[in-house]
Amino acid sequence: MPTALVTGATSGLGAEFARQLAGRGHDLVLVARTEERLHSTQQELARSVDVEVLPADLTTDDGCAAVATRIERGDIDLLVNNAGIGTYQPFGVATLEHEEQQLDLNVRAVLRLSHAAVQAMQSRGSGRILNVSSVAGFIPRGRNATYAASKAWVTAFSEAVSVMLRGTGVTITAVCPGFTHTEFHDRAAADMSDVPERMWLDAVDVVREGLDDTFAGKPISVPSRRYKTLSGVARTMPRPLLRAIMARRAL
Repeated sequence: MPTALVTGATSGLGAEFARQLAGRGHDLVLVARTEERLHSTQQELARSVDVEVLPADLTTDDGCAAVATRIERGDIDLLVNNAGIGTYQPFGVATLEHEEQQLDLNVRAVLRLSHAAVQAMQSRGSGRILNVSSVAGFIPRGRNATYAASKAWVTAFSEAVSVMLRGTGVTITAVCPGFTHTEFHDRAAADMSDVPERMWLDAVDVVREGLDDTFAGKPISVPSRRYKTLSGVARTMPRPLLRAIMARRAL
C-alpha cells in the first residue's frame, strides 16, 4: 500500500486529509505537536490502514529535522504539508514572535520537508507533494499580511518546483482553498462574522478536490468554482485596482 505523511494531522484539513487518504488505501504517518491527539487519531484510522505517529513541533529545528529524517527513509509516496497558522491582527499589533512563528511553520517547514521529499522521491522516480496554500496568497490582505505573504510563497514555490520536476515522475501541487469550515479561524481568535455563508467551503470538498488535482499532477489547485473564478480575477486585475478594493475591506 502507498504511504502518505500528513502534517498538522489531528484537526481541520489535516485530519480530513488523513481520513480521505485512509479511505483511498494509503498507510499513514501522522505528524502533529500534541501526542495525545495523535494517538486518538491513530486509533480512529488504524482499523483500515497502518498508522504511524510522529510528534513534532515544526516551528522548531528539532521538529523539522525529525520529520525530514522520516521522509528520507524513502517510503513516503505522498507528503501533505498541511500544518500552518495565521493571525488576524494588523502587522505591528501582533507580536513579532507570532509573526516569526507563522514564517517558521508556513514557509520554513514547507521548504525543509519538501526538500527532503524531492530528494527521496527523485531517487526512486516517483512521488507527490501537496502543499496547502490559500487564495489569500493571491491578494494583499491587510488584516493578516504575513499569513497572506507566506501563502503567496507556498504557491509560487510549488509552481516553480513543479516546472523543475517535469518528467521526473515526481509532482508538487499547491492547494489553495478559500474560507473553509475548520478550527483554523477559532485558533486565530478571528471574528469571521462578516464573511457571507456563501463564501464558506466544506473541508470534505476541499480535501477531495485537492487530492484529485494532486493525483492528476496539477501544479495549482483552487477548490470550488467560486474561488477559481475569484482567484482568476484577482490574478488578472491591475494591482492598483486590487489594492484599492482591499483597502476598503476588513480582510
